[in-house]
Amino acid sequence: MSIVKIIADVRENEQSRVALIEDGKLAEIFIDFNDDGNASVRQGDIFKARVETLVPSIRAAFVKLSKKSHGSPSGAGNAFMYVNEASDPSSIKPGHEIIVQVVRSARKNKAPRVTPCLSIPGRWLVLIPDSNEAGVSRRISDPSERKRLKDLAETFRDELQGHGVIIRTAAEGINEDYLRSDLKSLLELWNDIKSKADSSQAPCILYRDLGALGRVLRDEVPGKIDEIIVDDAEDFETAKTFIERFYPERPNITLYDGVTPVFDYFGIEDEIRKALDRKVWLKSGAYLVFDQTEALTVVDVNTGKFTSVPDMRQTVLAVNKEAAEEIARQLRLRATGGIIVVDFVDMEHEEDRHELLQHFEKFLSHDRLKAKIFSITKLGLVELTRKRERPDLKSILTRNCPVCGDNGFVEREENIAVSIKRFIRKITASNGAEAFLIQTDRHSAAYINRYIDEWQEEFGRRIFVVGMEEFSRGKYRLEFQGSIEDTEKKAEDFKYEQLTPPV
Repeated sequence: MSIVKIIADVRENEQSRVALIEDGKLAEIFIDFNDDGNASVRQGDIFKARVETLVPSIRAAFVKLSKKSHGSPSGAGNAFMYVNEASDPSSIKPGHEIIVQVVRSARKNKAPRVTPCLSIPGRWLVLIPDSNEAGVSRRISDPSERKRLKDLAETFRDELQGHGVIIRTAAEGINEDYLRSDLKSLLELWNDIKSKADSSQAPCILYRDLGALGRVLRDEVPGKIDEIIVDDAEDFETAKTFIERFYPERPNITLYDGVTPVFDYFGIEDEIRKALDRKVWLKSGAYLVFDQTEALTVVDVNTGKFTSVPDMRQTVLAVNKEAAEEIARQLRLRATGGIIVVDFVDMEHEEDRHELLQHFEKFLSHDRLKAKIFSITKLGLVELTRKRERPDLKSILTRNCPVCGDNGFVEREENIAVSIKRFIRKITASNGAEAFLIQTDRHSAAYINRYIDEWQEEFGRRIFVVGMEEFSRGKYRLEFQGSIEDTEKKAEDFKYEQLTPPV
């Protein structure tokens, strides 16, 4: 059984990150950005929306989730909905108000997708409002346990008040008292949502799903957790309460209060940067190349420097098996979904191809999201699909390069800004200077200076951020520290140099 550790970097208001570590390796990373202090639209949120326009050709509608007018990935603007999902499709007209839930977060240039078919997850149950469904997760395979849980679901009908319930995978082996307690909480939550909907005018939010740490504890780790490390006192207390309530086998939970950012301390920051690289080196000297397109993701396996096995056939099989293990991990880490094609090194023997597929399926089975392998060709191409549940890591942390367009990508300004803020927090914790001068690239500086007043209030110091033309994107450094007057003069000098053309 794997040793599972959760490390939560949730200290900064602008961004929350939770790392899932399995047997000492980073398995998954969950990232939430906040937009002007408000959490972005994410899967599971429930809104009272207003229908804006209809698209009759595809039986769809665009609905408004908030008073914001845009539909970017970080904002709550227009969202897409299929009309046929409504209980009364004929009632969906412009101006109509409807309660909807986000089923797909915005990604790239696509708006969030919402549905009027609601589901509210708890730790062990999922409440389905206005439904007669009573089922058990398909991932629970033991026949006797399925029967026990199915019978329990049927006994809940009187308490459900006309709603449905699905028993989650995490409920395997959990006793009836815990399940009934979860059901009671979900019914109370739904009544609160209905009450708020009755007293509020669309568009508005009715229910915000748990933050990054809460969602990971509830949804992403159905089994045992050995340790939880949190770097924020408030989230630490929230996690303790959640663990005490929902985890019969309680993991050790620790509040991290070190000066070094928690992800830097545990080496996770480097792993995230590597997960954005196109090339992934394996321990043997072989390597993988990831190419992501709109339609699919292609992974190429190369033998590279691997020479430890003298027999060519065994060399190819060993490389492919090592690659299969790492590909399964990278798909989770990068949150890669949709169609995936893996170009393994060519194998001549059918038994080798069969052994490789079995090996690949074994490591894909560790994934909570369903991945299905379709075939392997004589050329070594393996086709598979993986369920897409959230935006992939690359789309969260990067965007298309403004210079070369679709041919490259650059780190997002908001991610660079949070990295700089973590750096400032680190130096202010061990330095008594009144003011600091930070130099970075001009795009990131312009972004940061929109929020510099809030940062100065939070840290109790004057912070000057100057954009430098010669700095590559994401580069930053502490250029000066001292009194407010001296630091301000230095900042003005650098600004003047940037505005003055070279002789």
